[in-house]
Amino acid sequence: MDTSIAPPDLIGRPPGEDSMLTSPALIAIDYIAPPPQLAPFVTTLYHFRCDEPMIRDIQPASIGNLCLFPHGTGEMQFAQGHRDPNPPIGLMTPLSRATPIVVDGPFHAFGAALTPLGWAALTGLHAGQYRDRLLPASTLLGPAINEIGERLLADYREGALSGRDCARAVGDFIAQNLKPINPRHLELIAATGRWLAASFNPDVSALAGVAGYSARQVQRLVERYFGLPPRALARKYRALRAAALLSAPLLSLQDEAEIAEAFFDQPHMIREIAHFVGRTPARLSDPSTPYLSEMIGARNLRELNP
Repeated sequence: MDTSIAPPDLIGRPPGEDSMLTSPALIAIDYIAPPPQLAPFVTTLYHFRCDEPMIRDIQPASIGNLCLFPHGTGEMQFAQGHRDPNPPIGLMTPLSRATPIVVDGPFHAFGAALTPLGWAALTGLHAGQYRDRLLPASTLLGPAINEIGERLLADYREGALSGRDCARAVGDFIAQNLKPINPRHLELIAATGRWLAASFNPDVSALAGVAGYSARQVQRLVERYFGLPPRALARKYRALRAAALLSAPLLSLQDEAEIAEAFFDQPHMIREIAHFVGRTPARLSDPSTPYLSEMIGARNLRELNP
């Protein structure tokens, strides 16, 4: 039985039914490594396809995506109660938790997944104040994204450009529109990544004094760049790190012990992973879910490898 977790209103059925989410076997996705100069800002470029008439999936908590949709219309259903339709040229802001997606297919998308540094350098916006939205990209990035985005959408629909080429063009747009970041803030972003990677439950007090900032300043700046204050951010990445390990083909005894130590008990672990990833641990290692495994794979948790 599929034990995936999603809000019951996703399709009006209780969680755990096999028919809740689109079968991963029907989804194709290509991941394209960004060029080295773009790698600090972009986790991965991608091209997503699913030709089913209705697609239901869950986006794990993440930093942000510049995403273009040549085919398919639908919406993201946020826990706060609002629903954002997918604009043809969209910017998904940092997500604080796993978020359901419902789309009338066929559904094709290409774009770039951003790192915390990438979100800041591309948008210049406070990640915490803009979190949990899917917005027309031009409202945050200006009209230039529409000019290139509309051309890419047309070329994709006409077959003049492949999805990979379109994704690389999105990467080129990002590279050409990055803004400089305060060097002290860069130091704080890197230190926060090291702090998150050091432990499943890092001590918030360890961030005090980073880059010469007070504890209160660190709280504000971490939320500005990562979308959540330190304690909530650590909770999010505890779940994402545990999910990444549990999705691997082999789990070492040491990793298993560290995961067990990181949570109060097994029900707590299940709730936290479901909250931030949208699946229960039983589904994470399922070989039929390569898309999910890639999205939460360790190499895509760039925040932990600054």
